[in-house]
Amino acid sequence: MKDPGVEEAVEAIAGALGHGVSVEDLDGVLLGYSSHQSTADQVRVNFLLSKKVPADVSAWQLSHGIATAVRPVVVPANEQLGMLGRVCVPLLVRGFRVGYLWVIHEAGESPDTILGALPGVRGQLDRLAELLLDTNTPESAARRRRETQFLAACAGDPDAVDAVSGWPEVHGRAPWVVGTIMEQVEDPDTALAEPADPEADVLLQRISALQATVGIRPALFSAGAQLHAVILFRDLPGHAEHEVVLKRYGIEVSRRGGHSERPDMLGLSEPFTDLRRLPQAYAQSKSAVQAAAVGPGVGRLVDYPNTGVYQFLAASPRPAAAESVYFGDLQEQDRNGELLPVLELLYDTDGSV
Repeated sequence: MKDPGVEEAVEAIAGALGHGVSVEDLDGVLLGYSSHQSTADQVRVNFLLSKKVPADVSAWQLSHGIATAVRPVVVPANEQLGMLGRVCVPLLVRGFRVGYLWVIHEAGESPDTILGALPGVRGQLDRLAELLLDTNTPESAARRRRETQFLAACAGDPDAVDAVSGWPEVHGRAPWVVGTIMEQVEDPDTALAEPADPEADVLLQRISALQATVGIRPALFSAGAQLHAVILFRDLPGHAEHEVVLKRYGIEVSRRGGHSERPDMLGLSEPFTDLRRLPQAYAQSKSAVQAAAVGPGVGRLVDYPNTGVYQFLAASPRPAAAESVYFGDLQEQDRNGELLPVLELLYDTDGSV
């Protein structure tokens, strides 16, 4: 086991239930098992040796709805697989699924005995779930694949956009908003320095964003890049939940990054209802958070249409499709192309013209 805390939690749960237990992640990879081995079948023995649930066993388990269950599920025995009956306990943190705990019961034993004992270990199960969220979930193969696909969709890959549009947490949840969240780095040398460990920086963003959004209703998915994280929100009135995400992110990224809390910023795109506009929305959110970084009056949490002059300053390198409706109206009236040069002059002279 990688984490002694997980090992201790598994042993404590097994002792309280009086049954052997094992824990696996969402990919079916073994994360831990108890030394309590009064009951074992061929499937369990093979699982402990291979560290991975076989495809036929996984199919049997999934056929009983464990992937969507939020309460314990009784999975009956399967003689063909050499499998005794089990109770599957989905491990969730504020509604976010992090893995499964399995409890085998004896042949002829009613699973009701185990089901009746589970409330007594509720606190330990919650602690185990928190440990898995903290240590394993961001590194699971399934999570990495989905984050990679989401970032590819944000970058404009049409196949990735199609795939993300079919995700259960995304499909039918329009309108959406994209958020880019990052730390404010005051020291220019720090901001421009070559990262010592780019992979560690990405992992820091992934974990911090995941922890910041767990249990937040409009936060549908998050992914981490080297210097920022990207969050897909469902568009809802107000910013109360965005503020919570921003606060949580600051706590997580400073705690895990080993430094004091810094000002954190969240830039939000305009709402959109066609997921093919995801790349444009991502560009908007990045422009918004960049405006927050350089403009003291912009604020830490900013909607792209409210970034004002910074839309003009960012106009040249950005595709036109990323422009807000406000910018489009102004640009349409600027028939002589005078606004941007005047704006640059005002910006360079701090308004002293």
